[in-house]
Formats: sequence, C-alpha cells, structure tokens
Amino acid sequence: MAATLEAIKYKDGQLEILNQLALPHETIFEKAETIQDGHAAIKTMKTRGAPAIAIVAALSLSVDLQARQARGEFKTAEDVHTFVLESLEYLKTSRPTAVNLFDAAAKLSALVTAAKHTASDAASLVAVYVQAAEKMLIDDVQDNKNIGKYGAEYIYEKATDKSNICVLTHCNTGSLATAGWGTALGIIRDLHKNKHLKRAYCTETRPYNQGSRLTAYELVYEQIPATLVCDSMASALLRLHPEVQAIVVGADRVAANGDTANKIGTYQLAITAKYHNIPFIVAAPTTSIDTAITSGSQIVIEQRPANELVTTTGLLVGSTNESKTIRTAAQGIDVWNPSFDVTPASLISAIVTEKGVAIKLDGQDQFDMPAFLASSSSA
Repeated sequence: MAATLEAIKYKDGQLEILNQLALPHETIFEKAETIQDGHAAIKTMKTRGAPAIAIVAALSLSVDLQARQARGEFKTAEDVHTFVLESLEYLKTSRPTAVNLFDAAAKLSALVTAAKHTASDAASLVAVYVQAAEKMLIDDVQDNKNIGKYGAEYIYEKATDKSNICVLTHCNTGSLATAGWGTALGIIRDLHKNKHLKRAYCTETRPYNQGSRLTAYELVYEQIPATLVCDSMASALLRLHPEVQAIVVGADRVAANGDTANKIGTYQLAITAKYHNIPFIVAAPTTSIDTAITSGSQIVIEQRPANELVTTTGLLVGSTNESKTIRTAAQGIDVWNPSFDVTPASLISAIVTEKGVAIKLDGQDQFDMPAFLASSSSA
C-alpha cells in the first residue's frame, strides 16, 4: 500500500499546510508562520476536517509563539499567557461548527493558565505550550488508527455477507482531514488492509466536492478499489447494490444525546440507510463530542458563501494546468448554503471513537455519550 498522505507537516518549529483547494490537480504546501496564517487556512478551507482544523490552529500558534520568543517580544510569563489566550479566542472564529477546535483551545488555555503560576520566565511557559501542541499532533494519529480498528471490526461483525463488503462514505475524513490516517476513511483503510473490503463508494459532496476532489484522490493514491457517485445517487446505489453493507461518515460535533453535525448531505444518507436496513456509522474522536449541549438543536450551523454553490472550479478538459472557475447557476438566483446538517441520533447505529464503539441500549433512540465517555475512560 502506498504511504498515507500528509496534510500537515511540522518539524523543528516549522509548519507547512497542504493547500487542499488546489487538489487533486496540484500538490502545494504553504508555510504557516503566524496565527493569521493558520486562521486564513482554516477560514478559506485550505485546511478542513474537524481534527485537522484543531491541529493547524494549535500548531500555527506554536510557531508564532516560538518566533516571537526568539525576537524577545515576551518579557514575562504573564505576557505569554495573555497572548496565548487572546490568540486562541481569535483562532476559534475561523470555523464555528467544528467542536475539536474549541476543545483544543479550552485544553490549551487551561494548561497555560495553570502553568503560568509555576513558570520561571516567558521561555518556560512558551515551552509548555509548544510541547502540548506537538503532543496533540502525535495523539491525533494514534486516535485515528484506533478508530479505524474499532470501526472495521464493527462493520465486519455486522456484515451479512462477510466475503462481499462494500462501504459508502461521504465528504473527506481521511489523512487530509486529520493529522493522519483518518476517521471514517481510516475505517475503510483498515477494512482494506485486512482484506475485508471489496469496494468503497464515495459521494462527490456538493457543493465543495470534497468527496470527488479529496476522498477520491486519497483512495486512488492508496490503491483502494473505489467508485465515485453523485450525492443524489446514494439511494439508488443501495437498492441496486446490496453488497453496500454500511455507510460510514465523520463528524464535526456530536451532542450528548448522539445527534451529529457533519457535512451537508449526511442527514439524507442516514435516512436512506435506515430505509435499506444497513448500519449508519459515525466515526469521530472523543474531542468531537460536546457533552455541554444536550441535542443537535443547539449546534451552530455555518453558512458558506453563495459562490460555492453557483460556481465550480477545475482544469479545462485537455489541459494539464489551466484552472478555471465557471458559473453553473442562473444569474440572480437566491442561494441557501449551509455547510453542515444534523443527523438525529435515532438514525445512527453506532458512534466509533478511539476509546471504543458507543451503541444505543435496546429500545432507546438516543445515545448517552457522557456515560460512554465515563465508562471508556475508566476501562
């Protein structure tokens, strides 16, 4: 199998981010040297995917901190503390729906605040932050691999024809959306690695085409048998191809009851999975679980610019490097372009995390995610 793609390169205080807007036609890594660079990469969707967003935010601040420390901009540990807290608040404004970013910011803020009281000088507090941000990068990769393992085992166990397993996925949840390996796509990788996967199907994921641009790119790159379908083909696919035995998606935020916000189009996939009686599986690290909200009705849904829906960008047919943006919709039409939708917990079969698989009790329509987190932490 080919080596897993990287979307984030970080070494010796230097951060490079893969510009995913240029994929699959060009592979361009751009330096991120300030929190403004990190914010812009997230806001413009050069970096996307809830885990990757959190990591890029944390590491862009790490790089910025180290550069400012080298220039002597911090006189005291209090100066560092103030800059970190203000910077994390700024970075949180880049994308409002993905809870991983808010979770990372809260943890890093609490860590620096606690360390401030024992830090001997500015340099020592900078070192505390840098070490914590770098550990988040390492931990995310291992968490993804655990998700892949648990999810692949769950799908294999539930499969009615274990010799002919095909899986449908939506949006991009692979190495490009995380620090490495992926969540939902990590599960597909594990199925393939264990020779349990016949074929993966990926949706195009309109209007931003993360499926056709990014997931398809990853699947081809890693030589996993795969087929691209339009978003509107999913129900027909399940009717005509019963070998598709599960739908697995990622998550940007999971409420305490299991309601899940994910890329727009996820909700309708859950409905068709229910109708066709196949498992609908959410794959997410526990950092995507927001126990502070009781249901999906409390999740803020980001509205994206209208031009994403009425235009499309790609290479001209017959050209190897000439990219063009063209308008595909009638001039003057109103546009509604939410980036995410919320899938009710009642439609979700299981939520796969790095700590195991959360399932609903018999007769219940909702998950108890706080209880799951408590039990998995004590196990």
